[in-house]
Amino acid sequence: MRLYIFLISIVCCTGISRAQYNPQINELKWSDEFNYEGVPDPAKWSYEEGLVRNEEAQYYTKEREKNVRVENGCLVIEAHKEKYGNMEYTSGSIHTNDKLEFSGGRIEARVKVPAGKGTWPAIWTLGHKWPDQPHPACGEIDILEYVGYMPKEFFVNVHTPADCQKERHSVNVYGTASYVENAAEDFHIFALEWYEDCLKFFVDEKCTYVYHKDPQRPDHWRFDFDNPQFLILNLAIGGVWGGEQGIDDSIFPVKYYVDWVRYYK
Repeated sequence: MRLYIFLISIVCCTGISRAQYNPQINELKWSDEFNYEGVPDPAKWSYEEGLVRNEEAQYYTKEREKNVRVENGCLVIEAHKEKYGNMEYTSGSIHTNDKLEFSGGRIEARVKVPAGKGTWPAIWTLGHKWPDQPHPACGEIDILEYVGYMPKEFFVNVHTPADCQKERHSVNVYGTASYVENAAEDFHIFALEWYEDCLKFFVDEKCTYVYHKDPQRPDHWRFDFDNPQFLILNLAIGGVWGGEQGIDDSIFPVKYYVDWVRYYK
């Protein structure tokens, strides 16, 4: 059981005037443009499988194109209402663990999230020592989280070990919610710029949140964000956050589109 301490602010992306991308981070080191057909490139992506976390309702399938495939220039992660592996829904989650691990630079992706109660798509990272080093000690960076019952808000979060360690897996969560009128109707670009002393988050190339390293709170950075992390793209259904207002079965199947993912150093 995790204890979450949320420290979240709300910003509106309309007319926001904050720093944009750092022009010095411009050397493309890795990407997937999804300009092919079939399963995701196995040289770049691996699968999660089964019932993985957060009391979610879906079974993540492996190498099943019904749930994860590349077509028409996009990665498609598609969730279905169907019985599979003792669960009532199927979906997909792919990651770059042992294939792309990055620290510093900018990671960005252009995606279109699925609407509807119960959907919980994300772009996020975990420390490269996971699972040997468990969450939250390995560090977690949520570049995008979207929950379908809040249809006009995008969330970014940083997970760190909590001040109080009485709970083994206690964790602080720092972040923000950005109001975007057309959140689920259009593609949007989400990015993280990672520096030695801060993490900067962007929606459509506009900075929406900055998480700073604080020497007075070493447990809120430690080695978690001094070491590499790997990338995860997933579409969860239900769960402790995505399912707080239930799951609308009339929306299925639902599709999460990823146009491209790029890493610059």
